[in-house]
Amino acid sequence: MSVLVTGGAGYIGSHMVHALVDRGESVLVIDNMTTGYRPNLAPQAVLVVGDIGDQILVERLMREYSVDAVVHFAGSIVVPESVADPLAYYANNTVKSRTLMAAAVTCGVEHFIFSSTAAVYGMPTTDMVKEVTPTAPISPYGSSKLMTEMMLADTARAHKFRYTALRYFNVAGADPDGRAGQYSANATHLIKIATQTALGQRDHMSIFGADYDTPDGTGVRDYIHVSDLIAAHCLALDRLRQGGDSLVANCGYGRGYSVRDVIASVKRVANVDFEVREAPRRAGDPGTLVARSDRAREMLGWVPQHDDLDTIVGHALAWEARLSGRNEPVT
Repeated sequence: MSVLVTGGAGYIGSHMVHALVDRGESVLVIDNMTTGYRPNLAPQAVLVVGDIGDQILVERLMREYSVDAVVHFAGSIVVPESVADPLAYYANNTVKSRTLMAAAVTCGVEHFIFSSTAAVYGMPTTDMVKEVTPTAPISPYGSSKLMTEMMLADTARAHKFRYTALRYFNVAGADPDGRAGQYSANATHLIKIATQTALGQRDHMSIFGADYDTPDGTGVRDYIHVSDLIAAHCLALDRLRQGGDSLVANCGYGRGYSVRDVIASVKRVANVDFEVREAPRRAGDPGTLVARSDRAREMLGWVPQHDDLDTIVGHALAWEARLSGRNEPVT
């Protein structure tokens, strides 16, 4: 039996592939390589360069590799880009996810783990977001993910099919062993941009919005180490295989850090200073988004191992240093 990982050459997906290989699983990756990075992949995994929107291809591979579970990461993730080009996001995130689900149902693949997002909550009125908090996305990115969650629920009611949708908060960091990390040259993630600036790859970085209703005026987010997030996926896979029912769960630490907090951490860990400019808010960004993750802890038995901002930053910095050709991060 094999696990199919869509988008497995990407940032989060590649960490899942390494974790599955470490567990002795047979892993099949489908990735169109739009943002994938081949060196991120564990060499034991089978990579097929293709599109999850190609149902004939996906069904053939599911049968050929005896797939028993799908872990679905493939998709577009940039909130402002989704506001500018909503139809592309609905096509890539929602329509293609529907095709992937149809292939799973046709091939009798009963276990499905979906990479969802805290963006489904939009601008919640509470500081701590629970899974029962009303979903009200304010960006096509969030809406495209919520639509996929709705399709999963309907599919589970109609077929022999169970799923786990994990709503990510802000994923950051890199594999502690240096095997994988965030590669995209055009990434919009705060910690990646800040570490690139610390390493001199950018001459400055920007804070997008300094007038939010937060303690220091900048956006507050719950940053989760990618390795802890992947641990939740592995536990979710085990639970589904053991007969667990469908589940939606937040993945975050329950602690928020502002943009300025993150920048201060990067400067501290890297032991360098760099220029920071203020810029207008970006479309679709809420002021505060922090998780309550009780459900993941209780239902999955999830116990985070890297809940420390400086640790997250340190691993991200080490990864950026490797990408830039340095042996070690700036000290």
